[in-house]
Amino acid sequence: MSLTPGEYAAVAARAELLVSGEEVERALDRMADEIGGDLATSDPLVLCVMTGAVIVAGRLLPRLAFQLQLGYIHATRYRGATRGGDLAWLHRPSAAIKGRHILLLDDILDEGLTLEAAADACREDEAASVRCAVLVEKERARSSTLRPDYVGIRTPDRYLFGYGLDYRNYFRNAAGIYAVADEDIG
Repeated sequence: MSLTPGEYAAVAARAELLVSGEEVERALDRMADEIGGDLATSDPLVLCVMTGAVIVAGRLLPRLAFQLQLGYIHATRYRGATRGGDLAWLHRPSAAIKGRHILLLDDILDEGLTLEAAADACREDEAASVRCAVLVEKERARSSTLRPDYVGIRTPDRYLFGYGLDYRNYFRNAAGIYAVADEDIG
């Protein structure tokens, strides 16, 4: 569903800023330090979970001052909706994973099902190790047992957008983490 310019402006006006851009950048600095401490000597393959993690990858990778390779994995449950459905694989780089130390980089840990499936796929493809980094982790109960190794920010369980997180495929470019107003979720 596309938003009209008026709908877009109304959603933006009703949204609540939870985490400023400056706070997000500090969280990325901290994540980079933690990741570097663990992976700097392992020549990791960083897999950006598309599409949400593209902003996170663009902001985090220049902070990682060590040898790494970049790839991507594309699995989705949302397809522009506000509720997740069945997982669909759009790109799974199986051959590149075998024997590699993998860092899965995602925008958010919500239910955790997509990231858990990606981590399981890396293990099935015989990765030497798999670690997960998320910019945002929602404080909520989950059916997934996956816990990320690196978390930038923890937020309440609300529908969020900004820094890669989207609302109906919009607002990924917002310079902060915003909560969508209840009346805009549906």
